[in-house]
Amino acid sequence: MHGLRWLPVAVTAALSVALLPASAAQAAPRVVRIHNIQGAAHLSPLNGFAVARVPGVVTAVTANGFWMQDPRPDRSAATSEGVFVFTRDRPRAAVGDAVRVDGRVSEFRPGGGASGGLTRTEIDATATTVDAHGKPPPALVLGAGGLRPPGVVDHGLGNVERGGAFDTRRDALDFYEALEGMRIELRDAVAAGPSRDGELPVLPSRGAGAKPRTARGGVLLRDGDANPERVILDDALAPLPGMDVGDRLPGANAGVLDYSYGDYKLLLTATPRRAAGGLAREATRAQRPGELAVATAGLAGLNPDAPAARFDAAARDIVDGLRSPDLVAVSGLGDNSGADDDGTVADDQSVAQLITAISAAGGPPYDWRSVDPRDNADGGRKGANDRVGFLFRTDRGLSFVDRPSLADPVPDDPPARPDPAVTPVRAVPRGGAAGLTLSPGRIAPGDAAWAGARKPIAGELTWRGRRIIVVANQWFPRTGDDQPLFGRSQPPSQPTQWRRDAQARVVAGFVNSVRKVDARARVIVAGDLGDRGTSAPVRTLAQGAGLVDLPAELPAGDRYTAVTGGNAEDLDHILLSPSLRRNRHEFDVVHRSAEFADRAGDRDPTVVRIAVTGR
Repeated sequence: MHGLRWLPVAVTAALSVALLPASAAQAAPRVVRIHNIQGAAHLSPLNGFAVARVPGVVTAVTANGFWMQDPRPDRSAATSEGVFVFTRDRPRAAVGDAVRVDGRVSEFRPGGGASGGLTRTEIDATATTVDAHGKPPPALVLGAGGLRPPGVVDHGLGNVERGGAFDTRRDALDFYEALEGMRIELRDAVAAGPSRDGELPVLPSRGAGAKPRTARGGVLLRDGDANPERVILDDALAPLPGMDVGDRLPGANAGVLDYSYGDYKLLLTATPRRAAGGLAREATRAQRPGELAVATAGLAGLNPDAPAARFDAAARDIVDGLRSPDLVAVSGLGDNSGADDDGTVADDQSVAQLITAISAAGGPPYDWRSVDPRDNADGGRKGANDRVGFLFRTDRGLSFVDRPSLADPVPDDPPARPDPAVTPVRAVPRGGAAGLTLSPGRIAPGDAAWAGARKPIAGELTWRGRRIIVVANQWFPRTGDDQPLFGRSQPPSQPTQWRRDAQARVVAGFVNSVRKVDARARVIVAGDLGDRGTSAPVRTLAQGAGLVDLPAELPAGDRYTAVTGGNAEDLDHILLSPSLRRNRHEFDVVHRSAEFADRAGDRDPTVVRIAVTGR
């Protein structure tokens, strides 16, 4: 069952006792209530201690335990009245039973001791007595007309489990901790993100009070705002329907509030009814005569082993959504053997299947340029060899400058032709403008910034006789090393950000080398930069190279290409040099992937149409 992953009780007990004096394990059992166990903190004041005859009413049951709630709560809003009881095997107690529990208090951390997530307070039961049968206590309503979380996570600096003020009125992290294990009800919830991996982010009360909202019904992620209005539903106790952004769950739906893997999650005890919101996939307008259309598209490891439907969806994005742009900076195209770690790095079969799908969708003929990586040298899934590249059409005046020329004979002496996987591309004067020594060519592939990461490539193209340099990117992604928004480290640390910042400096340095050769050079940097426009890496690139990040020109409600846990953010970018920025242009994020359950995790494509003028 999703979201409920347990360590052996011996391990959880050992982890708990390690936080307390050794004498705690030998102390006599304490007769306490649930709020005494939970305490007004993120760790139980009784962690590691034996407890006896703890009363409660069972609110939900799972394969190795149950949740119970005290029917006689105290008056403190800072102490939860619910707790999970770990029984190892299927418990005999049923929902509504009044029980008394003997056991030992522990703190279970999903993901292990090194995880950045918080813990779940538990009782590792040694005995459970059923005193009566009845009904579970009423649920607390979360949202309009009930409890409302504070708008921010504000716990100060450092580890929230090691101290600091505990204030449920000011800090959303403390607010949800004080509800851990309790029965919670949502009314008229609306999906803020698509269903994915058994989870669904929603906003209670049709999103009342949540902000800032996207133009299509989601909620935007901003610096310093974790959007605590979101509630993550989990299918651990009951199946959830597939949902797109804007779909609704009418009426009241109740469950128990749990914590796992970086988020507080509401485990509904019955499958809710879905009401479709009718969200439609977007399509941009077609480029006009004289406009160059340059787009981004993330293919998430697309390879010949993928279902035909994935190729069809990618082709529809390009043909229907982007209206067949002239150039697409592609990220995440896999090699011919997919995830098989067999030494394959070539991508011609992946490319052929994609181009065929585009043609079947009614699109024009496309061509492809990329640089095959060294096997397993560019990060990502082992054996997949995902790479960036250029998909382009040549029927509207765009030409790719191949250097070395594809028409040149391959020399008998291999060293005479550089290995494009390891040879850095450089900017050089060509005909009074900036050109490239290699096209396509990798930018500083030996730089430590790209170790274990996908290397960006630069391509030299001409648009109706005007030279353009385009850089396709897929920077180092966020990983499990980054602290979760609702984790024990506040504010969350981002140990992977230095990688993207270093990569930004390398790309900015390359752009500056092009503009040093020709101050009026037309340069486009595009692709998956893995961070929002307000982040340090994207600012480093834009400011360091004198580029303009086009998503910043959009209204805030349209400025997102990804939806993660219900948070909408702009992770894919197109940046223009001043010479192109001055030309009339129009940028668009085409929302057709990230908000839909059948494409959950995919990125929305982007496109800019530029009326290229001048020499």
